[in-house]
Amino acid sequence: MIKIDGSYGEGGGQILRTAIALSCVTQESVEIFNIRANRPKPGLAMQHLKGIEAAKLITNADVEGLKLGSKRVVFKPRSLKGGNFKIDIGTAGSITLILQTILLPSLYAENPSRFEIRGGTDVKWSPSIDYFRFVTLRALKNLGAKVEIDVVARGYYPEGGGKVIVNVDPSNLIGKNFEALKCNVRGISHCQNLPRHVAERQRNSAIEVISDAEIEVEVRSGISTGSGITLWCGYKGSVALGERGKRAELVGRECAEGLLRELESEGTFDKHLADQIMPFSAVAKGKTTYTTTEVTKHQISNAYVINKFLENVKIDGRSIEIDGAGL
Repeated sequence: MIKIDGSYGEGGGQILRTAIALSCVTQESVEIFNIRANRPKPGLAMQHLKGIEAAKLITNADVEGLKLGSKRVVFKPRSLKGGNFKIDIGTAGSITLILQTILLPSLYAENPSRFEIRGGTDVKWSPSIDYFRFVTLRALKNLGAKVEIDVVARGYYPEGGGKVIVNVDPSNLIGKNFEALKCNVRGISHCQNLPRHVAERQRNSAIEVISDAEIEVEVRSGISTGSGITLWCGYKGSVALGERGKRAELVGRECAEGLLRELESEGTFDKHLADQIMPFSAVAKGKTTYTTTEVTKHQISNAYVINKFLENVKIDGRSIEIDGAGL
């Protein structure tokens, strides 16, 4: 059984998500201990619990320690068959973080999978659903992943209420030497249960920073109230969310300035994508190489987990080389 120290590096939920995903694909049982040991509230939070429950659902796994606050989990996968699944995270738990757990295994299932996931689409401390659709999926599709995502409803903190449909076909992932893309800055500025001018002001202030950006305005009504903006260009993106008392102009400007910093930094991938793409590249056939704008603790932690399973990730400065296992 593979043993993972959950307190390694940044010591957060990413270690758990990557370990469970790779356990599903490799069919290797895994024990994760010291889960979130250095956090103010150690052990499994609801977000992590739901991710493991989803992985259990798609693999018919045996799981020990599946409870709130648990600092140790043993996950024993059985099979990956695909199918139709409904996952309700509850309130505004992040849909994209659930996808970080179940998307990779679903690409290796015997049959196609369809997920209906309810929760938060645009919440703190996680990629927005638009970042996932237009940055993460862009890179994954270049590896050969067959995934489509439809945003039915947006969900903001604290009520959530977002709904996303994800269709996944079994895929043969092939490693790739990623190079920078020439592209225009695009984006989506959105609000829900708020006046249209909120999303428009977010967009307009972003354009003041990046004058040639093409930004769509999206206005919806739904269960939760909120706003946000995601900008992207090639393999780099930026997200900013509205908050009570925070002017829409500041939200748009923060997002644009964040993307501008990434675009002005050397590196093919932004610091978040460089982390997210690792597990997929690790199981692909052939070598994957890319550079990152910044080496982060998340990347180092992810490499630690992957190397426990496959021993195929090397980080040299800002260059990352992954010799895919060809699973």
